[in-house]
Amino acid sequence: MTPSALLSERLRSHRLTAPTRTVTDAAAHMLAVQSQEFLAGRWALGIRTTGSPTLATVDRAFARGDLVRSWTMRGTLHIIPAADLRWVLSVTGERQRKQVAGRHRELGIDAELLDRVGRAFRERLADGGRTRAQLLDDIAELGIDPSGQRGVHIIGALCVDAVLVQGPVVVRDGAVGREQLFVLVDEHIHAEAMPDDPLAEFFVRYVDGHGPATAADFAWWSGLTLGAAREAVERGRHRVSEVADGVFVSAMRPRRARGVDDDAVRALPMFDEYYISYADRGAVADAAAMALIGPGKNGMVRASLLSRGRIAGAWTHSAAVGRHRDAPLAEPFDAELDPDAVAAALARYSEFVSG
Repeated sequence: MTPSALLSERLRSHRLTAPTRTVTDAAAHMLAVQSQEFLAGRWALGIRTTGSPTLATVDRAFARGDLVRSWTMRGTLHIIPAADLRWVLSVTGERQRKQVAGRHRELGIDAELLDRVGRAFRERLADGGRTRAQLLDDIAELGIDPSGQRGVHIIGALCVDAVLVQGPVVVRDGAVGREQLFVLVDEHIHAEAMPDDPLAEFFVRYVDGHGPATAADFAWWSGLTLGAAREAVERGRHRVSEVADGVFVSAMRPRRARGVDDDAVRALPMFDEYYISYADRGAVADAAAMALIGPGKNGMVRASLLSRGRIAGAWTHSAAVGRHRDAPLAEPFDAELDPDAVAAALARYSEFVSG
């Protein structure tokens, strides 16, 4: 594919030029959006939705149980449709457990301890959710020291085991909600999908929301081994289109919005899938831009300004109490970046947060 054709297809598959009707539709199309920075994950859905969705729109989807957040892959938090959580974890769970097995041995976390805590949580959360701080207190009441990240690892392991999941957003008066209640998967999620071949489904859904992409890209995104990723390709290739050797796009690509411009400036959130979800990010950013966007030594990936489908700048915004209504600050990398277009892109984000 030519570079311009690849970028045009990526913009469309990511729903940046073919936005969905609702934020839950955007989540279903992407399957999972990286979301350790919770506000960024919610804006990732907002920017992929037509009209003027707001942060409250996304938070209502969490309250209804349409969306949840969990460590779905790579030991990283993602927003995912509730109906897809359990089958995705059936593919990625064992890999994630192996990756933390050494740390769990250091912390004295084993299957017996997780079963004991899980049984206690099933009783305590039967009538509603609890914050992470409350769960850490519950762990301490069981006679288990939660310090040294032990408590956090226990909670994370129970999420990977599909016992717990992060659900409704904790409301903060006059501020952006940044925390969720942990709830029981069995109590909170009522409608579940179960594909005939979860591994193939995982690959197909990745391509639907991220193509053009390769097996190596899928392996990076999913956290699976390259061997497992290649097996997923073979089992799912009849459901996608191969547009070049080993490069796949969705068999049913979404329709671009009328009047959309591939070259438009867009304000992508931190850790956005458009940038982060590929083994090779050179298609959307040059070396200088990647050095400025990240991941840095601390693992952070900055919010970016997209122009002509490529990273052309960064931007910052604070969600702290009293500052979430402040205007975002732009940091163009390209002197030719249109300041009015940048202002318009950031204004859309501001309206999302405060609308």
